[in-house]
Amino acid sequence: METKLYTITVFSENTVGLLGQITIIFTRRAINIETLSVSPSAIKGVHKFTITIFATEDVVSKVVKQIDKRIDILKAYYNTDEGLVFQEIALYKVATDKLLELGTIEILIRNHHIHILEMNENFVVFEKTGHYDETQQLFNELSESVGVLQFIRSGRVAITRSKVERLSDMLDNIQEKYGK
Repeated sequence: METKLYTITVFSENTVGLLGQITIIFTRRAINIETLSVSPSAIKGVHKFTITIFATEDVVSKVVKQIDKRIDILKAYYNTDEGLVFQEIALYKVATDKLLELGTIEILIRNHHIHILEMNENFVVFEKTGHYDETQQLFNELSESVGVLQFIRSGRVAITRSKVERLSDMLDNIQEKYGK
């Protein structure tokens, strides 16, 4: 079976200790979490975990079923990149004097669609939003040309290509079934 990047989406209430319970599922299976992002979802009172892992479909399916069994979990799903719209954000800090030695930074800004968040006599902080390979390409280019003082990349944030969250459909079905 082919190993590829899967995005797991977990919906839950905001429960203390739940993140630890979820990550232990990956640890026990010796699966490395590539990225992790947690935030409130579009549904009031429901939080959304977005986790990426490299695995086979069989493995990711088993992991999602195991996560789904947790009492505090409303629902867990997995997707490939084709079913999602997703981005990451990266911040880069470079020395101002090294950057100015390049001459114009306008080309860098236009080519990579980056924003300057802060600029002073000591450093410049750039923000780049995009896919992993785009943020990595800018990191590589800056490393080679001026050096990077600090770098951080967020976890993936993703939404499905479907009209509404898959959880919304599930909650609507439950509401119809029990007439609430």
